[in-house]
Amino acid sequence: MAIKKYKPTSPGRRWMTGQTFEEITRTEPEKSLLRPLHKKAGRNAYGRITVRHRGGGHARKYRVIDFRRNKFGVPARVDSIEYDPNRSARIALLVYADGEKRYILAPLGLRVGDNVLSTQDSGEIRVGNAMPLERVPLGTLVHNVELYPGRGGQMVRAAGVAAQVLAKEGGYITLRLPSGEMRMVRKECMATIGQVGNVEHVNVKLGKAGRKRWLGWRPAVRGSAMTPRDHPHGGGEGRTPIGLPGPKSPWGWPTLGKKTRRNKATDKYIIRRRRSGRR
Repeated sequence: MAIKKYKPTSPGRRWMTGQTFEEITRTEPEKSLLRPLHKKAGRNAYGRITVRHRGGGHARKYRVIDFRRNKFGVPARVDSIEYDPNRSARIALLVYADGEKRYILAPLGLRVGDNVLSTQDSGEIRVGNAMPLERVPLGTLVHNVELYPGRGGQMVRAAGVAAQVLAKEGGYITLRLPSGEMRMVRKECMATIGQVGNVEHVNVKLGKAGRKRWLGWRPAVRGSAMTPRDHPHGGGEGRTPIGLPGPKSPWGWPTLGKKTRRNKATDKYIIRRRRSGRR
């Protein structure tokens, strides 16, 4: 996939870039794998906003993705590579030998007509194949990694990312995650070989506010542009500093770099923290 530029016919078009979608082989999704997806606009079950700056956006339907890869021993052929509006990665439609169809995340290098296999034993180290981490050789790039056996992949699912298998010791496998974090995962957890496709996604520039609205994001107002009753950074004459020892959230919590991870139950599995100061 390549990045395309636009002629600067307007200020919004000047720096805008898009995707060529040349890897997409089918424009209509598989109907049997579609589900309704209702707008939430950041509201919870009580109708209260719990996630700010969400709402609007183009209508979508959910594509049911097979994150578990639990159809063991049955070969599948890649029927198409498709666009998924619900994620940054592309998805691949698999047709199994018994006729069942499933979507998976499309790894880099997977082509229509390729065969993939999910196995619990040692299998061929080929892009798109899935197997337990204990069967993956050291140094191999993997994605769609489970945190708990049988629950389905929860890590390393965004476009262009991959984790690397670094070590095997006892019942755990050490992975280097895309963030730089080194973490131990149970050896029974499934993972898919290869790097997630659509690697150029990170280079796309939206160019204008309207394109952000199409994606379901509403404007985010700076705290310094608010009044003191609306935000701790608000108030003052003209442009003023925040007047606090550190930045605060709208509810008075320390933010912008404040470490917020508090999970003593899983701290023991993290060997090295992620590179960024934010967590």
